[in-house]
Amino acid sequence: MTEERSKIGRRNFLKTMGAAGVASILASTDALSAEGQAGEAKQQKPEFPQVPRRKLGRTGVEVPCLALGTIFDVMENQTVLRNAVKWGVTYWDTAPDYAGPNSELGIGKFIAVNPDIRKKLFISTKASDAVTIEDVEKALQASLKRLNTDYIDLYHVMDRVVGEGYAGHGLSDPGQLTDELKDWVKSAKKRKLIRFFGFPTHQNIPECLTAAAKLGWIDVVMFIYNFRLMQDPKMAAAIDACHKAGIALVAMKTQARRIISDEDKKLTDHFVQRGFTEGQAKIKVVLEDKRFSSACVRMENIAVLTENVAAALDKTKLTQGDLNVLKEYAAATCDSYCAGCSQICSSVLPDVLRRGRISDVMRYLMYYNSYGDQDRAKQLFAQIPDQIKGKLLSTDYGPAEFRCPQRLPIGKLVTEAVGKLA
Repeated sequence: MTEERSKIGRRNFLKTMGAAGVASILASTDALSAEGQAGEAKQQKPEFPQVPRRKLGRTGVEVPCLALGTIFDVMENQTVLRNAVKWGVTYWDTAPDYAGPNSELGIGKFIAVNPDIRKKLFISTKASDAVTIEDVEKALQASLKRLNTDYIDLYHVMDRVVGEGYAGHGLSDPGQLTDELKDWVKSAKKRKLIRFFGFPTHQNIPECLTAAAKLGWIDVVMFIYNFRLMQDPKMAAAIDACHKAGIALVAMKTQARRIISDEDKKLTDHFVQRGFTEGQAKIKVVLEDKRFSSACVRMENIAVLTENVAAALDKTKLTQGDLNVLKEYAAATCDSYCAGCSQICSSVLPDVLRRGRISDVMRYLMYYNSYGDQDRAKQLFAQIPDQIKGKLLSTDYGPAEFRCPQRLPIGKLVTEAVGKLA
């Protein structure tokens, strides 16, 4: 098949499916509910193309190379779940605090109506805001109830910062991967409450990956990875270490949106001429690395789901010219993107602002400015303890800015964040 014929940009993808096929997708909002109520009499060949599947590290299972990030109100958006199943996007990532509890509750609602679908799903959730091991257990039990399931396929743990009243939204300190946690994981697996265990990480990513590769009991790591971060040699070495250790790698934040979201016409025009959008190109550049099991992308409507499915199905390979365009764009806009290397800036900040607090603030501002998720950004910012918020505007960020590899104007961005999120 020639390159031109193999391209499945969103427009070509819809045309390939045909008007009847697309209409069937968009109109069949009750189809899976009916199947769930009647039961599946027999296995049928999928009506729609299925996204490719890949091995999940050493676990022995396969997952779709495109995962559905459900950081939205799934209770009110069951249509996305129904259509995700149609395309084989059956790896769903959620958390107790996504859309309040409505992400987990929405998936639980879907499973209640479609019980036979559960065995086809690969569900991942997290021990959000858990500080002690007892909290982790309670968080798991609560998620099981909300999700209306007896087991979680992949359970993630976060930073557990005792005494600060502020658990992390990802793992930034490998020291949190304790023997006590290891014993709990073993127990949860033995009780068949979880199948696999891992952690997400937004900060100090190479350090967290390197530590996981040495432990022997981490199954999956989900971390920020995109066309910007793949330029980092430390990141490349850490990814290779995990891959050799059999740890499954799941990429998130593949779009690498900037804190200040200006459109770059050159980047957009280049990929439109190639037959796909810049967003599709950013997914493809990650999925072309076969060390990754999946790319987890937030897809809260049919348009975004369809566009990303098209990128996963598209067999067109990015050229060296495409890669050069992405690399040049990353270099030209690095001063407006926080790479999460919080150990660098934190080392010269007051103690209360360490543990990646400034990196958290940068991420929340990105949610507000670039993702349009203003409510979630404010909700996350509100969870920061008052003693930390009180230091945000009175701190001299000059030394941190001097050390920042991205040359971020940290002080200016912190001021903007407080003004918008407080």
